[in-house]
Amino acid sequence: MAHTNENPAAAYSPDMDGPEHEKTYLGFMHFTEVGTVVALCIVVALAVGGMKHAWPSAAFMVLLSCITAGIGLASEKISWRAPGAVLVLLLLMLLLY
Repeated sequence: MAHTNENPAAAYSPDMDGPEHEKTYLGFMHFTEVGTVVALCIVVALAVGGMKHAWPSAAFMVLLSCITAGIGLASEKISWRAPGAVLVLLLLMLLLY
């Protein structure tokens, strides 16, 4: 990605839509953050199911992480924090079950 903080005029040619590129990049980063936390939720849920033999709880938490991912993707303020709360619960389950 071009460094527009240094010289915005030189970053994009006149036929390119600079603000739209920035908007697309920010959307990609938002999706990547939420997706990474959801992937971590799934990995920890598999650990809870495999190590603690709590497969129903793990399956419920995977479903909950998918729901919170939708909430996080819909709101840029909440972002990765919604599935992050599920990740914290899963880690507590892994430690305390």
